[in-house]
This record gives sequence, structure tokens and C-alpha cells, in this order.
Amino acid sequence: MSTDYIADKKIEKETSIQKGEYENCTFSNCDLSNSDLSGINFTSCHFIGCNLSMAKVHKTAFRETSFKDCKLLGVHFHNSNEFLFSVNFENSVLNLCSFYNMKLKKMKFTNCTLQETDFTGADLSAAVFTECDLSRSMFENTNLEKTDFRSSYSFSIDPELNKVKKAKFSLQGLPGLLDKYDLDIE
Repeated sequence: MSTDYIADKKIEKETSIQKGEYENCTFSNCDLSNSDLSGINFTSCHFIGCNLSMAKVHKTAFRETSFKDCKLLGVHFHNSNEFLFSVNFENSVLNLCSFYNMKLKKMKFTNCTLQETDFTGADLSAAVFTECDLSRSMFENTNLEKTDFRSSYSFSIDPELNKVKKAKFSLQGLPGLLDKYDLDIE
């Protein structure tokens, strides 16, 4: 693998990127769907309006990286480099993604679609889900202590199978905690 170091660059409308280390770079309107991003390091980078659907991220490092207005269908973040993993998502689509067994403390998801996303075994303590669609997302053996779901919707979380101490929910979200009882709540 090349060890090219790329810093402080604005990369626009690319369909592939070279292997290496990227620091403080902005990727705008890039179509990196189905790309192999394995082994690349992203530090303090910003992805804006990019498509990374089905990208391979084996041992990819995401450190203080943000995604805004991006499409990330089916990305298996659990294969990425967990050392200092830190990402935030805003106005992005993360359907069918996997964060299986990852440490995601204080992570922020803002106005995102996370349908059928796998959070099994993840540590989402103190994470914030603001205005997120969590339809059919999987939460099992997940640490949700102090996690904020107050403005999110369509989730189904079994408090008996997850750690939910001090998690925040709105009254409208309570049915998502009682799904397994098949109750009619009006």
C-alpha cells in the first residue's frame, strides 16, 4: 500500500481516490460507490454530498471524520480500523450499514435514515440520534445508556436485551420500547 500523505486538499467529483493518508481534506460530490477504500486513513476529513454506498472499508481509519448529505448504503463500518474511530453523520442515508460490536460513545447522527442498520453489541452510550428514522434497525446487547432518542422515530428497542439506563425517549417513542408486547397504544 502506498503511504502517500495528502493534506488540506479539496477533492471534487472524483470516482476513485488513491491509497494513502488524508488529513483535513474535503471530499465534495464524489461517487465512491463500490470503491475499495481499504487501508486508507481519513483524519479530520469531511465528506459532503458523496456516495460511498457499498464501499469496502476494511482497516480504513475514520478519525474525526464527518459525513454531510452523503449516501452510505450497506457500508460495514465494523470492518474499519477501530483505533480512535470517530465519525458524525448529518442528513445522510445509512440504510443496511453495520456498526456491529463497535465503540460509538457520544456519536452524533443528525437527520439521518438508518433503516435496517445493525447496532448489535455496539456501545452507543451518550450517543445522540436527532430526527433519525431507525426503522427495522437492530439493537441487541447494545449499550444505550444516556443515549438520546427523543426526536427519533420508528425504532424498536427491547429494554430487556439492551442497557438503557438513563436513555432519553419522548412519549411518542414509548411504543418502540413496548413492541414485543404487541400492545395497541393510542
